[in-house]
Amino acid sequence: MAARPASDPGHDDGSRLRLVFMGTPPLAAASLQALLDGRHDVVAVVTQPDRPSGRGHKLQQSAVKQLAARHDLPVLQPARPADPRFVADLRALAPDLGVVVAYGRILPNDVLDAPRMGCINAHASLLPRLRGAAPVVRAILEGLDGTGVTIMRISERMDAGDIMMTAPIPIGPTTTGGELTEAVASTAASLLVEAVDAMADGTAEFTPQDESQATYAPPLVREESCIDWAAPTAVVDGVVRAFAPRPGAFTFDGGRRLKIVSARPCTETPDADAGVIVGARGTAMLVTTGDGSMLVETVQPEGKRAMDAAAYLNGCGLAIPRQLGTTD
Repeated sequence: MAARPASDPGHDDGSRLRLVFMGTPPLAAASLQALLDGRHDVVAVVTQPDRPSGRGHKLQQSAVKQLAARHDLPVLQPARPADPRFVADLRALAPDLGVVVAYGRILPNDVLDAPRMGCINAHASLLPRLRGAAPVVRAILEGLDGTGVTIMRISERMDAGDIMMTAPIPIGPTTTGGELTEAVASTAASLLVEAVDAMADGTAEFTPQDESQATYAPPLVREESCIDWAAPTAVVDGVVRAFAPRPGAFTFDGGRRLKIVSARPCTETPDADAGVIVGARGTAMLVTTGDGSMLVETVQPEGKRAMDAAAYLNGCGLAIPRQLGTTD
């Protein structure tokens, strides 16, 4: 595919752009910090409204809002990005460029067109693979050995804009969702600084995506973190790693929810049905899968702290063998 130059670079080399940053979670906060440390001016931050969180349901500010407050940045929190008042406030800032990282809402054209140079986005995959809301977890669930970060120009279609830059990130056999998220955050932060500089200097180039290679990473549903012990060991391992450390994969023991904090594949192939605890192995417990077994190392019973799996068996006085995975 032939690359085409960015339209309307608009600035001479060395110029400073007026940026509006749009993002919400800690992953996005890393990019905001990198831009604040750079040569350009972040004139405002857009993030999702405060949400109730925890047992007390107290309103919790997003990680991006908390960082913006520490830097005395104006913060906009529209309930709907299409709200005309928000669009007017955004235009009044006279931004040169919008920078979006995990904002969490689809942006209408009025918002995308408010900055003079449009908006760019850091997406947590190597597009066109894994377009959508959950590319980090999906990459592990799909058993990929690598993913990455893509900087693209945002278009009306979800994650289908022209690509400016990419950076690969390996996924190892023990990589968790939390570890991959940290790698994505770090990579996106450094790549965005480079991308915004290129936009300012008029050196940015964009390449259309190959639609024939597009795959999707739809939003996660709670049931996907429930372990199906009848699945192959590799699949069970992927679920445990993908949802670690939060919200965590889970199963049921005697009808009570049991979070599987950490586990790893084992070479033992016990003669037992899938999902059976066949015994302790040091501080872990051996649980059968559809084609082998997993060593479950750390668990968290409902309403309690995390503990060694063997300590869970001993402390609860559970009979072995024991079937997991039922709610009866």
